[in-house]
Amino acid sequence: MIRIETAQSPQALKAFVKFSFLLYKNDPCWVPPIFSQELKFFNPSQNPVFDHSKAFFLLAYNSKNEMVGRAAAIINELDESVLNIKKIRFGWFDFIDDFDVSTALFDAIKAIGQEHERSYMEGPMGFSNLDKVGVLTSGFDSVGTMATWHNHSYYQKHYEHYGLKVEKEYVESRLSFSNIDISKAKKVSKIVQHRFGYSIANPRRREEVMAYANDMFNLFNQTYSKLSSYLPITEREIEYIKQKFLGFISADFIKFVFDKDKKMIAFAIVMPQFAHALIKSKGKLFPFGFLRILWAKKFSKTAIFYLIGVSEEHQNKGVTALLFESYHEDFTKRGIKECVRTPELAENTAIRQLWKDFSPEVYKTRSTYSKML
Repeated sequence: MIRIETAQSPQALKAFVKFSFLLYKNDPCWVPPIFSQELKFFNPSQNPVFDHSKAFFLLAYNSKNEMVGRAAAIINELDESVLNIKKIRFGWFDFIDDFDVSTALFDAIKAIGQEHERSYMEGPMGFSNLDKVGVLTSGFDSVGTMATWHNHSYYQKHYEHYGLKVEKEYVESRLSFSNIDISKAKKVSKIVQHRFGYSIANPRRREEVMAYANDMFNLFNQTYSKLSSYLPITEREIEYIKQKFLGFISADFIKFVFDKDKKMIAFAIVMPQFAHALIKSKGKLFPFGFLRILWAKKFSKTAIFYLIGVSEEHQNKGVTALLFESYHEDFTKRGIKECVRTPELAENTAIRQLWKDFSPEVYKTRSTYSKML
């Protein structure tokens, strides 16, 4: 008999976060979150996503009172007010290989969805488009990134056993930096700078990044609003993201492109690979985790392409050539050996076209699943 409880105390929420550390303690490919930051992320007084969202942190226990699974059931009111859809999201969904456990968690999510008059459930996903997404369906033997979930290979059969169907498919790609031929991008970059008056900013200090941050996130809202599942980022969320994430990123890993009138028309955010630093630190910043992260920030030989945005009116005009040329120069100086792309919708052919000349390899796939309630 599986018992489901909702975390109502700080101790219960700690147990919710700790469960993944127990489930994956022997998995060398699992990248642990920073434990303290995960707790803060789930705190409504600190994370502005709770201005328009509710979360129910579900804990599954067996007859021996052992915790055997967890899930976050999420109601984001923007799904209905912006997208006109009534769905309950679920994420941070982990469980032992027992159909009774996964079924009990799915049933609990379903009950919450019905109580809140939701039409269907979908996951795994977070609160917004900037959160982790998708259950891993291939690539279990490769280390991921701090921006993605990892899971055991048995998860997919549990989704299918409960009757969920694939909703969206995602791919993650990587490419060897030594195989990149930048000659074409250099030619295009020179042409478009002359023809359209484009220019690129290469920040070298955090203060320079912060000066452009609001314009960057506003452009992000504009460029990604065309996606059918996109939810806008609020001003309070922008301030939260700036403080939480921009400190992890080396200033020279962020680029901005401007038109002839000095208006931002494109940006790119790249992060050093922190996965191995987090694995060694087991999700703890102290005593040595912070130092490992600083080391990775400066010396990591893997670059993670997190976000690229180009304003609609400047797409297909060679803007990305400026970005690639600039990154190639900086990566050469740093001795970067590999570039990795975070999950992209499999149906997003436009983004794949950006990388076609670099011979990327798909090394992980993942999906979200859905079911009518």
